[in-house]
This record gives sequence, C-alpha cells and structure tokens, in this order.
Amino acid sequence: MLSLLKNHPFAVEAFFDCSTVLTFAIPKEQLQHLLPPCLALDTYQDKWAFVAVAMVQTKGLRPKGFPKVMGNDFFLIGYRIFVTYINNKGKRLRGLYIIKSETDKSKMQVMGNIFTHYNYHKTDIQTERNKDHTRFTSVHSGLDIAYSHSQEAIELPSYSPFTDWKTARRFAGPLPFTFTYSPKKNKVLIIEGVRQHWQPQPIKVLQYKLDNLEPLIGKGAILASAFKVENIPYYWKKGKVEIWNR
Repeated sequence: MLSLLKNHPFAVEAFFDCSTVLTFAIPKEQLQHLLPPCLALDTYQDKWAFVAVAMVQTKGLRPKGFPKVMGNDFFLIGYRIFVTYINNKGKRLRGLYIIKSETDKSKMQVMGNIFTHYNYHKTDIQTERNKDHTRFTSVHSGLDIAYSHSQEAIELPSYSPFTDWKTARRFAGPLPFTFTYSPKKNKVLIIEGVRQHWQPQPIKVLQYKLDNLEPLIGKGAILASAFKVENIPYYWKKGKVEIWNR
C-alpha cells in the first residue's frame, strides 16, 4: 500500500511565485552511472549532459481541485538530470530524473516522502531581495546563490557550451515529464507537469556555492545557463505507471 501511495496517486497544483534554475554542464560519462537503465541522458553535441538546480517558492500547494485555503506554501530545491525515455508507444519523452530534493518545511518533507519517490530532506533556506539582486542561502545545504536584477543584455556564463540563449532554453526546465524507475517491478512512473505562460528569462549569476552538488555528480560541473520565471500556475497530473520494455 505504501509503495502505491508513493506513485503520485492524485494530481497536485500550486502557484510558483518564483522559480530560479541554474543548469550545469558535465561530460556525459560522469552522469550515465546515476541513471536507471530505462533512461538515457539528454545531451548536447553528444558530449555534454546537464544537471539543473531549481529553487522554487510555491504557494498554495494542494491536491488539484481542493480549495486554496487548504494549500501550503513551501520552498523547494531540486537537483535533476535531463533525460529521455522511450515509452511503450515508441514516443521519445524529454524529462527529468530527480537525484535530490529539499524543502524548508517538515510538513512537505513528510507528505512528499509519503506520496512521491523524491526523498525529501528538510533544510534551512533564506531569501534576500533588494533592488539590485536576489540571494538564496542555506547553511545546512551549503548553498549561496545570488543573481542580478539588471535589465541590461545578459551574456551566457563564460564557459557555457551553449552558443546562444535559444539553445540554452531547451535545458531550462522544468520539462514536461519526471521519471522514477522501480527495478524490482521493472516499472517506470511517469509524472506529467502542466504549466501556463512559461517564458524563462535569462539572469546574470553573481555568485554561487552548491556544496551538495559535487557529492552527487562529481567534479567538473560548468555553469551553462541560469533562468527565472515568476507568477506561474502549475500542476502535476496523477502518476502513470508502465512496464519498461527492455
């Protein structure tokens, strides 16, 4: 019964006050071993694979259709690999494979670990905003990220493998699907997200420290891009399970 509950048994909706995503490029050979056999890395130039660190302030997160008053506000941090999956109909789906999840509230940690496989951990998180920049800090997670509010033309990070922002947006996230694999049952859980007015805006990262990233993926990650979106209605459909056809 518990395993069934973890398969996203109902749709969930929320409002994203702000979602900030830093995408890191890393040689594909360093990430392949982290994936279950049903997934493939979503690569660029057949060389680079990508990990996104998303920091999302949600408002009114609740089962879809429930009154807003029953929702809760959470700050979420997700570490995700960009992947692809061929479903049983032969369609190639682009999506994300979650390798770590964090939240600022014990309630989200408990409920998230009952109804998902995302293995939430509770962390401290502080957000500082002024007219010049936004900064996220967490002592427990070893996180310190700041980005500028400047409206001037923003260049890609110095060592980004992308040639332009249009290409970089393909790896801005969140992608339509998130995948979880059960090796014992050879089943793939597919979660589809639905969003409106999703237009990621490039941001200039002033500084970043992510102590949790290197233990997850190893050394050598390069900041490839950074985006933000604001004021987005979002919901996740009920999970769909299918047998993986090897």
